[in-house]
Amino acid sequence: MEGVAAGAQTGKAAVYRCWPSKEDLVADALRVGLPHFDAVPDEGGVREDLLALCRRARDAMFSRPGVALRSVIHECDATRAERFRAVIFEGVMEPTIQMLREVIERGIQRREVCSDAANGYVLDAVPAMMMYRFKMCGCEWRDHEVEEVIDQLMVPLLRPSGS
Repeated sequence: MEGVAAGAQTGKAAVYRCWPSKEDLVADALRVGLPHFDAVPDEGGVREDLLALCRRARDAMFSRPGVALRSVIHECDATRAERFRAVIFEGVMEPTIQMLREVIERGIQRREVCSDAANGYVLDAVPAMMMYRFKMCGCEWRDHEVEEVIDQLMVPLLRPSGS
């Protein structure tokens, strides 16, 4: 807190008025630093949209704030880590799931995707796979790995019957 106060050319009391704890300060800094998900990809087809969206999510996970956030979570006890998990959920997971819903609903309208695909299990599939493969398998999510998940999991899962 002393370093932040010195950098802001203010006193520690002013810093503590904005952030009651070091964890609050760090969580806010990481939240602000995460890449923002602004527009839903529209590349002309559901596969291409999913690829673009997954690459954005991967880039957020491996951005400097994303790496720092994961490091902080690993260093914290369970109670303190919960605040930082919320930053990941709100800053990366939630926007990704919302955009996945839009991509899938657009695919339904174009008849590229089965009509009942915009459900919670389907929407959780990509973020869950990305987290699992990253945490358990050490996957770095290179472009070819993102393509494999889309081509081997999502495209078959979303395909309308009889296609």
